[in-house]
Amino acid sequence: MGISSSHPDLTPESHVPDDIFVTTRWTVVLAAGDRSSPQAERALEDICQTYWFPLYAYVRRRSHSKEDAEDLTQEFFRQLLQRHWIEDVDRNKGRLRAFLITALKHFMAKEWRRVSAQKRGGGQHHISIDPGLAEGRYAAVGSPQMDAEALFDRQWALTLLELTVKQLEEEYADAGKATEFAVLKDGLVISHQAIDYPAVASRLDITEGAARVGVHRLRKRFRQLYREEVAQTLPPGSELDEELRYLAESLVRE
Repeated sequence: MGISSSHPDLTPESHVPDDIFVTTRWTVVLAAGDRSSPQAERALEDICQTYWFPLYAYVRRRSHSKEDAEDLTQEFFRQLLQRHWIEDVDRNKGRLRAFLITALKHFMAKEWRRVSAQKRGGGQHHISIDPGLAEGRYAAVGSPQMDAEALFDRQWALTLLELTVKQLEEEYADAGKATEFAVLKDGLVISHQAIDYPAVASRLDITEGAARVGVHRLRKRFRQLYREEVAQTLPPGSELDEELRYLAESLVRE
């Protein structure tokens, strides 16, 4: 399902338990500074696979060709996986979003001239980027006037939304409600007033009242999961609501 930048219900609303911050994607990055942890290395690889596109989009918007953007993004993550920079990360500050884009900028300024002169990929391990997929997604981002940093922020927010929808879909599938999710999911990207509840009820063979309850529960669970997904990218003690507001703004910024 495509994610719209006009997605509802993304603003701060309720308290998130502190234990969300115990083991997050951000703390995984910090733990990866310990070179003796193979678990942290595997988790860091997963982070690279998850968040590669916002960084690729940033590079492309900086006027690099698609070939150079692919090479640069892969080389950046290869070096990140070797944890060249992680040992210097301040454990008490920063967001995963800010850390990755700052590290990428440093890499582009200091390293790209050297690595671009080497054989593509250098015969070393890097994350896999499908050029067709990358360019297809980049062509769909729109807003050609948007600068690279704003585009990165928007794609970061959209990535978090996509992760949330995927998790929600998996929950419904595990509960034997895949068909219900397929019918109700459109209620995530339009307002309550725009939902055709009679049509939803007809497709699921339930009452209109039950359809309204189903959409309400879906949207409520989505908000919970989205908050947790965003929290995964923050260090302990961060202002989650502040980050939620920033991401919501990035989705509507021109």
